[in-house]
Amino acid sequence: MPRPDQTSEKREQLVPIVARAFAELGYRRTTTAELARRCEVRENILYRLWPDKKAMFVAAIEYVYQVSTQLWQKLLQSDEPGASSAERLLDYEAKHHGELGLHRLIFAGLSETDDPVIHDALQAMYGRFHRFIARQIADHRDDTSAAGRKDAEVTAWAIVGLGTVAAIGRELGLIKATGRKRLVADVGKFLLEGKAR
Repeated sequence: MPRPDQTSEKREQLVPIVARAFAELGYRRTTTAELARRCEVRENILYRLWPDKKAMFVAAIEYVYQVSTQLWQKLLQSDEPGASSAERLLDYEAKHHGELGLHRLIFAGLSETDDPVIHDALQAMYGRFHRFIARQIADHRDDTSAAGRKDAEVTAWAIVGLGTVAAIGRELGLIKATGRKRLVADVGKFLLEGKAR
């Protein structure tokens, strides 16, 4: 009787470690030998799970999306009277944005967008984040018109940009924790309530 394939389970077990390594070292400085060392497996095990380092990096990009949205979905399942989903997400991100450090992996990927596979993975990830945020904004505003949906889409990109600025401020030491909290909370609230022209 053949042994059951445990490839997916092993990938799920190792991808958080792989993502942390890419977040710390970037794409180019991370070697498969270093990934294997951190995962406490031989390199050939990694190559059984992913065809190459690029596939490992793409899996790590997907992991960033999964871990973020799982956190957000869990948050949205809790009942907080008087606060919309969008308001709860902004409040959470104002307090916790960047704590996991996975934004560094995304920054590393942005320097590799000449590679079509990495480009497409990042484009898909950002698109999914955008759609998720836009849905929360549209629900918050309770505007189902075409103009309302379009405005929510534009606002969602502004909020994605706000998160990027906060992450840059964190990485470069330009914005202290209290400033980042105010930036995300106050500007985020303004964007959430405002209307694009």
